[in-house]
Amino acid sequence: MTRIAVVGARGMLGRDLVGEFHEYDIHAFGRNELDITNSGSLTETLEGYSIVINAAAFTAVDDAETQREEAFAINADGPRNLARACRVIEATLFQISTDYVFDGTASTPYGEDAVPNPQSVYGQSKLAGERAVLTENPDSTIIVRTSWLYGVHGTSFPRSILQAGLSRQHLDVVNDQWGQPTWTVDVARLISRLISAGISNGVFHATNSGKTTWHAFASRLFELAGWDSSRVRETTSETFNRPAPRPAWSVLGHNGWLKRGLPAPRSWEDALAEAWDSGLSQFALPEQPS
Repeated sequence: MTRIAVVGARGMLGRDLVGEFHEYDIHAFGRNELDITNSGSLTETLEGYSIVINAAAFTAVDDAETQREEAFAINADGPRNLARACRVIEATLFQISTDYVFDGTASTPYGEDAVPNPQSVYGQSKLAGERAVLTENPDSTIIVRTSWLYGVHGTSFPRSILQAGLSRQHLDVVNDQWGQPTWTVDVARLISRLISAGISNGVFHATNSGKTTWHAFASRLFELAGWDSSRVRETTSETFNRPAPRPAWSVLGHNGWLKRGLPAPRSWEDALAEAWDSGLSQFALPEQPS
């Protein structure tokens, strides 16, 4: 049986990776069990695994602007250490990356071969991680870029919007940023698809297909909750003064899947409908007294 190590297994994506890979011999590593910034014990710890999925990351986009060293240690140096270990033990590394490696100025979907141009420290650190793993283990590394992730574990946009909707009459949500809401379970399934197909290298965009804005996404969540979507009001990015710039266009293309003879990811609307029935709806319910 294929042995898989999930690194960063306590996070939102990591927990769904572990949950979806039940047919494999899988081990979940949280940071306490495996610190990717410490290269000393990685090879020994990962010996015997044929696949390593790195979901560990510094994801606090705004904090990265002032914590550059820590962001690069986790998002660039850590993946480099994992890639070196994977090369020694002859394992395939799946490196989770992000739409933030692009500058967000496009108007058509970014292809897997589009030239990166990150505008934030977070994006720069993730791109450095991509380049590091491809340098260290080019024949057995798969870059998996995703974006606008949500799931039932941890903090996500749907959870924040729905919980705010329980207590606030109106919500102002930006309508000038485009992207692809992506269910973490679908990312896990897409990675499983690559494993089943025996693919060991390349760049793939693991986002649900289609596109929408944060405002339209929030409105759809209100509709699923049975609430009046007119309570979600449009605003612009200029309203929110954040340390790190957000890409105005985070729509990723999926030609990498088609070129390998694999189906492209399903639509974000279909994924959201299943996610809602699979637990996302709980965040639209008032908290019950303990």
